[in-house]
This record gives sequence, structure tokens and C-alpha cells, in this order.
Amino acid sequence: MPDGHPTPDQEALSKIDTTVPHSARIWNYWMGGKDNYDVDRIAGDAYREIAPNIETMARASRVYLIRTVTFVARERGIRQFLDIGTGLPTYDNTHQVAQKVAPESRIVYVDNDPLVLRHAQALLTSTPEGVTDYVDADLHDPDAILEHAGKILDFGKPVALMLMGILGHIQDYEEAKDIVRRLQAALPSGSYFVHYDSTDTDAELKRAQEGYDDTGAVPYVLRSPRQLTAYYEGLELLD
Repeated sequence: MPDGHPTPDQEALSKIDTTVPHSARIWNYWMGGKDNYDVDRIAGDAYREIAPNIETMARASRVYLIRTVTFVARERGIRQFLDIGTGLPTYDNTHQVAQKVAPESRIVYVDNDPLVLRHAQALLTSTPEGVTDYVDADLHDPDAILEHAGKILDFGKPVALMLMGILGHIQDYEEAKDIVRRLQAALPSGSYFVHYDSTDTDAELKRAQEGYDDTGAVPYVLRSPRQLTAYYEGLELLD
């Protein structure tokens, strides 16, 4: 605390609420990470009791990230990645996967969680040839995200836009669609949209999510496959 002023890391720590479960920390717990608290583990265990497949889903989401990032980097030549709602670092994070294929890759992570901010230094590792940066911003303000990311990424060249399990935290569906449209519109031809969100097709998952939302944590909206399909309007889908 130089000159009596808190450092950015200390300011981030002061904003961490360990009395309410947090989705990024619970997801970290399900994936075998260590960056979570008792309140998150209790909520995660309660969720898993109702929806036993949730831990498998969490780990499968990382397999999906690895597969898609590898594909667009190796097969489609993408060298720029905008990963919004990145959450806490665990294993095979976007920059590690992309730079393993192409060391010159540039990655911008975006999140607004104070615990993620605390661990930003772990995300900021990069190959000498590439760049990995972190933006503290809110998905509700896509223009601010694009402005900050534009300092690292060249939006005149293709970018992989990644929204992995984050759009359910946008409560209003029309707003969620508008956010996706605004972000996609900023990308040039040849870019890719990489996305997943949980659907409302599983009764156990719906019941578990209702219990989680009642804890006081930021709710997550399970949406229908039809609603999620709207995020892809005008795009060419890949198998």
C-alpha cells in the first residue's frame, strides 16, 4: 500500500464477497480448481445433488474450448481471440491452447469479477511472440469491451469471439441478443463465434438452477435451444 493508497490487487480483494456463492468460483470448483470458498463448495454440492451431471458438463465445456480454439487456430488460421466472461484460470486456458498452436496469437480476456482480477497475473502469461491481456469490463457494455480490446486486437483482421457460458447471466433475452449482435458486427469477414450456454431441456438442471438462484448469487437463465439459435442468425454453422 504505497503512500497509504491500496494497490489494485488489494482493491480487488476488498470487493470479494465470500458470503454469497459465485458462479465463476463454483464452476472452478466443479472443474477441480482451488480458487473457491466454502460457500461456493456448499452451493456446488447442493446443485450437484439435484443435477448429478453438472460436474461432467463443466469439464466437458473445457474439452469444447480446447477443441474449438485448436480448430480455428490450426485449421482456420485465427490468431486473435476475444474471450469474454473468461472466469477463473484452471487448465488449458484459451491463451495456452491458442499459443500452443500458434505462438504469435493475441488473446484478450474480459471479466468483471474481483477474484478473476486478482488472478489476472496468471492469465497474463504469454509466449514472447504473442500477447495475452486482461480487460476488467462488463458484458452489459459491449462498446467499452470493444474499445479496450481494440488496443490489443486488430479488428481489421479475423477474430474468434468467445462467449462461453456467460450469456445466461444477461437476464433480459432481448438484451442478450443485442449484445451478441453488437459484438459480432464489430468483427470482419472470416471471424468466428464460439459459444455455449446451458439449455432448459433438463428438468433436474432447471430445478438445481432455481435453487442456486435463490442463494442470492447472480442468477443464470436457462434458455431454449430455439432462443440460443438466434445468436447464430446470419452465420455459417460448422459441424
